[in-house]
Amino acid sequence: SAQFIERMKARHKQEMEFIDIVSEVTADIKLSSLLQRVMGEATRMLNAERSTLFLNDEKTSQLWSEVGQGLESMQIRLPNHLGIAGAVFTSGKSINIPYAYADIRFNPAFDKKTGFFTRSILCVPVVNQQGKVIGVTQVLNKRSGPFTLEDEQRLKAFTAQVAIALENAKLFADVQAMKNYNENMLESMTNGVITLDVETKLVTCNTSGLRILRLHSADVMHRPAADLFEGGNAWVLDKISRVSETQVLESTMDTALEIGAEKVSINLTVLPLKGVDRKSLGTMLLIDDISSEKRIKATMSRYMDANIADQLLSTGADLLGGQAITATVLFSDIRGFTGLTENLGAAATVSLLNEYFTLMVEVIQHHGGMLDKFIGDAIMAGFGVPVPHEDDEDRAVRCAINMIAQLTEWNAKRVLEGKLPVHIGVGLNTDSVVAGNIGSLKRMDFTMIGDGVNLASRLESACKMYGAQILVSENTVRKLRGTYRARLIDNVVVNVKTQSVAVYEILYFHTDASFPALAEFLQIFRLGMDQYRGRRFKEAMPAFAEALRLRA
Repeated sequence: SAQFIERMKARHKQEMEFIDIVSEVTADIKLSSLLQRVMGEATRMLNAERSTLFLNDEKTSQLWSEVGQGLESMQIRLPNHLGIAGAVFTSGKSINIPYAYADIRFNPAFDKKTGFFTRSILCVPVVNQQGKVIGVTQVLNKRSGPFTLEDEQRLKAFTAQVAIALENAKLFADVQAMKNYNENMLESMTNGVITLDVETKLVTCNTSGLRILRLHSADVMHRPAADLFEGGNAWVLDKISRVSETQVLESTMDTALEIGAEKVSINLTVLPLKGVDRKSLGTMLLIDDISSEKRIKATMSRYMDANIADQLLSTGADLLGGQAITATVLFSDIRGFTGLTENLGAAATVSLLNEYFTLMVEVIQHHGGMLDKFIGDAIMAGFGVPVPHEDDEDRAVRCAINMIAQLTEWNAKRVLEGKLPVHIGVGLNTDSVVAGNIGSLKRMDFTMIGDGVNLASRLESACKMYGAQILVSENTVRKLRGTYRARLIDNVVVNVKTQSVAVYEILYFHTDASFPALAEFLQIFRLGMDQYRGRRFKEAMPAFAEALRLRA
């Protein structure tokens, strides 16, 4: 009875040691230290001389000794179907051999290589939670005789826990790798990324976020969002609150964030964070600092059309090549500019042009046109470049009409100030043109060239001869969607071209005060033109005379 009690105490002590070892091993999530402890405890528990943990390399179909007690730095590799370890791995069954050299499956080559003499072997498979064999555990030479069935059961139980620990360690390594990947990705982003918990306290803020907000990590971590977004930035808190309640993303584009005494232009997106169970984890703020882009655009817009600046910023070098497109070209020129400015002097002339150009360019851009260039006191603009619209012809005509209307208001102020009024002529033509960056390698201008451009310029010049303010080619008139008060004024031949082009005068800018009899004038002039083209000149003369009287 005393011996039985001692044996039970010894077994109980071993079981408690086993439980302690398992709990310690399974708590270790560092793979390298875990494997060292696995083999050390296996050797000690089974009173063996040496133990080895073989893991399967799926790429090479080999078993390799990641850790081996007594192997020092030597690594053993063998095909995963050969030897005792290979037999256990392929069959998934344990093998207990009391006399190794008596078993034909034993390969003594390893003993010769290492100088070790193997007597007994106990080898059990390592099976993961999915039932897949991932390796084998092998112990050699029990000091007190061959390995018993109790040793085999103990090693199986221990190996089962080891498999779980290995899976946990691998899972931890995968999670750590993903965490490092996500952190590196966040740090490499130029956008600021801030996460808040359900109590709106800051959890994470990447480097770009700290840079945009002019903060240090130690200053903001775990602080309430109200401490970061106060005063003029309180609107951010309102957005966070709404997103927390509605769980719906909200974005604000091109707004200002007050950072000290400075205002930073940003795009802000606030979105809800949810767990796998769809429960709220808090909110995330994405902050895009667009201050540099706005400064670049503002600078570029001083030297080129704002639409061109937008295109260059959004598409980069794609816009730099030339392309053949259909566009409506507008030319305008001040009438009698030399006489208008001969008594002004240089400073007053520049002031006049600056004021005039500012007024006209605003009208052009309001109608979606692109300012091409200033040529002395002339303006060249395009509609349909760089971004085409379905109604570019109507935009161009409405722009010309609005230019005359705005000029009329400006002239009224100038006359009251005792200054001379400014009058212009406008020519419009729609045709295929080549648009792109043209110039030298050191200096280029985005412009348009082609016969369509030349015709628009000639029509602007022809305004003087016909006493008109807006002349439009038939190429443009055919594509107009709207109805405008206009008259067919003539057919002209431009340069060396032999085919004539019909030219129309747009009179839609007139009011009842400036041209009270416009409707009657158009009707009588159209009658006179029909008679003139029918070579009934005597009948046409009275009609033209009446039209001239109505226009006076």
